[in-house]
Amino acid sequence: MIPSVRRIVATWLLLAAAVLLASGCGTTDVASSGVSSAASTRIAPNGLAYSTASAEVIQGQPPAGACHARGSGLYSEPDLRCTPGALNPAVTQASIDSTICASGWTATVRPPESITEPEKYASMAAYGVGGSASAYEYDHDVPLELGGAVNDPRNLWPEPDYSTPVTGFYLNPKDRLERALNRLVCDGRMSLSRAQRSIAGDWASAYRRYG
Repeated sequence: MIPSVRRIVATWLLLAAAVLLASGCGTTDVASSGVSSAASTRIAPNGLAYSTASAEVIQGQPPAGACHARGSGLYSEPDLRCTPGALNPAVTQASIDSTICASGWTATVRPPESITEPEKYASMAAYGVGGSASAYEYDHDVPLELGGAVNDPRNLWPEPDYSTPVTGFYLNPKDRLERALNRLVCDGRMSLSRAQRSIAGDWASAYRRYG
């Protein structure tokens, strides 16, 4: 190959490599490292990713110790790098009457325990927490009743539960917020997109307003 042709080829290869780096190809972050190849990268208008990760396949989780909860106690929140929230593409503003606002719908999409139990232990390791698994709820960051992704590690984390002498494990305040936001969406008082963004970004602040 003559020198001028070699220079042209080398320049073309450098340009191609630069384009790949700019587009993020070949890079992996904590939040996406556990997502199966089935998970979608389509982004909703509220900035959250849609996911098609299967509820019938055990999904990989971030590496052990890679994630760190924000805050502590009843109002602790997930690490946004690991658990930013993700959405179910079947749930849109146009479909809420037949999905999240229909009685019993979440039971039709919730993953079975045979799938979530091993994922929960791996998620606990990712968040660096130990002890009894029953002390944690394997929680959907964006809940199923707001159209959260059913089995994507970007939308699941080990949320602490707290025991009481009378009732056993305490009902986490986030559960109350989830129901309140579902009612607002189904009553037409809040858009689905806004409810999803509110609970995924900072549920503790949303709880003080809507819980």
